[in-house]
Amino acid sequence: MALLVTGLLLGLANFMVVLDITIANVAVPHIAGGLAVSPSQGTWVITSYAVAEAITVPLSGWLAQRFGAVKVFVFGLVGFGVFSILCGLAPTFGFLVFARVLQGLCGGPIMPMSQTLLLQIFPKEKAPQALGLWSMTTVVGPIAGPILGGTISDSIGWHWIFFINIPVAFGVAFLAYRALLKHQGPTRRVPVDYVGLGLLILWVGSLQIMLDKGKELDWFASPTIIVLSIVAAIGFAAFLIWELTAQNPIVNLRVFRHRGFSIGVTTLSLTFGAFFASVVLLPLWLQTNMGYTATWAGYAAAFQGVLAVVMSPIVASQVARRDPR
Repeated sequence: MALLVTGLLLGLANFMVVLDITIANVAVPHIAGGLAVSPSQGTWVITSYAVAEAITVPLSGWLAQRFGAVKVFVFGLVGFGVFSILCGLAPTFGFLVFARVLQGLCGGPIMPMSQTLLLQIFPKEKAPQALGLWSMTTVVGPIAGPILGGTISDSIGWHWIFFINIPVAFGVAFLAYRALLKHQGPTRRVPVDYVGLGLLILWVGSLQIMLDKGKELDWFASPTIIVLSIVAAIGFAAFLIWELTAQNPIVNLRVFRHRGFSIGVTTLSLTFGAFFASVVLLPLWLQTNMGYTATWAGYAAAFQGVLAVVMSPIVASQVARRDPR
């Protein structure tokens, strides 16, 4: 029973982080109106969080080795809760974007750490079922996010889409620390790949800003977009070269030599990219072009993930019996 409760706590933490990717989508028009910016500028609430997460996820391995997976997980939750408070209290749009960046930096390691700890605490024979439970929270989050975001924004105000994280973040942090402390593994000092980290921030940030502002600036008719694309391309190439030759790379790219791993990562990246792109864009389009309220836009967007919720437990039950491929 204790094992199941701990697994649910890890799943709940993962759910909260994934939820925050989509809960703000339907609230963008409300946030933009409340803080006196345009809807296109309002999408920075989503972009800032996503970029910050994308930067810190690759750091998870180094953080776990240096400080231990349990401590990284718990401190990530506490930081996520603190910056959720700041997001809800944001007096200006700039402050909100800054708080979302910090929230994303804390949220990035939570997802990989929750999965790592799940595999540590569950026996090997029960790992497929545990991962099935965990993956269900990953697909439920994008469904619940638009519904909660729309309902809360229309009913009590956009500030509360951030405040609802507070009891979950602090509650799970407290309970998980007590339950998982005995699973804290040994730590060791690992050199920090500052150059690799800097290049990662450079090319990911440039690429994300280019994609986010491209339409507004008329894509490659704008010198800004051209510069950003060049910086992203050069930064990415330099990042690959550096990480493949560094002694202690921040992202170990050598694992892509394994054909199965490369195919799996590519497939997942394309699948989740298409899924989350539609989850982000559809609610905004329904509200700005079709006249939907935030609540109804949330309901419409949520239907995209219903089948995924149904299939997750079925797939998990079959993994133990059949070849996962």
